[in-house]
Amino acid sequence: MQKTLFSIAVAATAIMSISAFAEPFIYVAAGSANKVLVIDSENNQVVNEFDGIRNPHALAITPDGEYVITASLAAKKNEMGKMEGTLFVIHPEHGHIMSTRSLPGMVHHQAIKPTGRYVVSTHPTLGGVSITDLDGSPNDIFLKTGNGPNYTVFTKDSGRAFISNTGSGTISEVDTVTWKVVRTLDGGPTPEHLALSKDQKKLYSVNAKAGTVSETDIASGKVTRSFSIGKGAHGLDLSEDGQSIYATSKKSGVAVKIDIENETRTEIQLAPSPYHLEALTGTGKVFVSSSKSPKIWVIDAQTFKPVDEIAISGEGHQMVLSATHTD
Repeated sequence: MQKTLFSIAVAATAIMSISAFAEPFIYVAAGSANKVLVIDSENNQVVNEFDGIRNPHALAITPDGEYVITASLAAKKNEMGKMEGTLFVIHPEHGHIMSTRSLPGMVHHQAIKPTGRYVVSTHPTLGGVSITDLDGSPNDIFLKTGNGPNYTVFTKDSGRAFISNTGSGTISEVDTVTWKVVRTLDGGPTPEHLALSKDQKKLYSVNAKAGTVSETDIASGKVTRSFSIGKGAHGLDLSEDGQSIYATSKKSGVAVKIDIENETRTEIQLAPSPYHLEALTGTGKVFVSSSKSPKIWVIDAQTFKPVDEIAISGEGHQMVLSATHTD
């Protein structure tokens, strides 16, 4: 009875801690802190933490905001001697882990189909991705895509997914009905994080070794332009109007905004090691984490200048905005 009452009290506290603040929230996979953070993006404050998740790096949220999905960058051997990772389904209102699923190895990034049913988890050491059905089959689909799959984006109509393969220098186009690779596109030398243009005609991929962002024309499957970012380029997103690229360079210590049409560039110094980047739709803000310091910079999307810093635990890996301001 005491445990039950304690659990109820903890759940009530978690609900109060979130409901006391204004949405939208941004969820942050906090890696070495072994938790997912909840940040009130209006007030730039950490308002909750979801514990019990070993080294989370990947993160996604269902379109209705009902569940947060995360997975571990760590993997361990199961009783059969095979490496196994874990997918976690979290109810953000009270922070409980609702369910877990075994995955075949460590997970780098995740994306959820806009219809909300399927989650794609990239497995860089296995040359493919897991497709998890949140509503139906307990058996995951494993799809080979290329060497070092890294990041996934979906088209708005859910019909296609694009998956970067860092080791192959390619982007796989996947039919999300059959879950088959239907085409392979050029992605630059080592494509990692991806962003899809507002008109769905271009893909942008960050290339860490080259320090660039490549623009791929989806119709032709060819790289048409390259934008210089800096050594160790990593984070990537597009502005809310789709007219600018946001990117980070860990080794150069900069965040960059580039006008896609005229290629004019705005650069700000951030130290140390600016890392993941997320443009927060509807808020006028861009969040940038550091890979070497427990903080997130808050950037004004219009002026592209830092306006605040948020102290966090661990380090900010994949970040997602709650459903309040999704397109």
